[in-house]
Amino acid sequence: MSSHKPAKSSFKDKAKPSNAKKSHHKAFGKSEHTGSKSFKDKKDAKPKNPYFYGIHAVTMLLKRRPEDVLNVFIQSRDDGQISDEHTKMMQMAQEFGISVQMAHKERLAELADSHQHQGVVAQARVTPVADEGLLDQLMAKDDALFLVLDQITDAHNLGACLRSACAMGVDAVIIPRHQSAPITPTVAKVSVGASEVIDVIAVTNLARTLDKLKKAGVFVFGTALDDTAKPLHECDFGGKVAIIMGSEGDGMRRLTQELCDTLVYIPMANTPDRPQSLNVSVATGMALYEVARQRLMG
Repeated sequence: MSSHKPAKSSFKDKAKPSNAKKSHHKAFGKSEHTGSKSFKDKKDAKPKNPYFYGIHAVTMLLKRRPEDVLNVFIQSRDDGQISDEHTKMMQMAQEFGISVQMAHKERLAELADSHQHQGVVAQARVTPVADEGLLDQLMAKDDALFLVLDQITDAHNLGACLRSACAMGVDAVIIPRHQSAPITPTVAKVSVGASEVIDVIAVTNLARTLDKLKKAGVFVFGTALDDTAKPLHECDFGGKVAIIMGSEGDGMRRLTQELCDTLVYIPMANTPDRPQSLNVSVATGMALYEVARQRLMG
């Protein structure tokens, strides 16, 4: 290593605008062919059962919990044809006795509150979070791996983190019950269905949960810009491990940081005028890959 200390990533979450909290009852914008489509708010209330959208998200809904899917809407084309992917989804839904309706893309955009629906929307019950009691079972694993997200409130970032966690073999993602983005259709879409696969545990008291993990032999790594932080690649991620990623802008809360066994950072290049931070979902993917790489190398 060079004598100078590499620049650090701040792990800050540059939150993207999220439409997760907007009503799905919107008027379709007139700028359909300009790339600047927009919805106009209406006074209609949100439905109790939200509309999930996107091929991967809806496919995982049908595979993992078809009993919660109420209706499926497939895009109708002017030529009357249906794509192979949409045909497979229709067949899956019909096998479970789920109503399938054809709808124009404008109607799908209204239901999904998004133009990124990929021609399929499903109305379904909200994604359930796992019970805290699941931790007792998972902590018994010799190589348990947890991702802890401390106040990640942007739906796009949460969805991207879940996608990386699922791909890198995380056993469960832990989030605060009241200080995190909920598992919305936007999260499901961005996670490409991973939100239906990986266990997400919403805890009432994150500090108490971290203390419980530590008492069970889980080594807790926290990502932070701190003089005591170690470069990510110099850490040993064998055994039971929890990786904590901090919130948008502020990083980990003080008590969360105090409960960490070791603080880590991602070294960055000393390129002039480079960005001074990484988006939290990008940093999450990099940190989890290092854990997976070390474990694969044995």
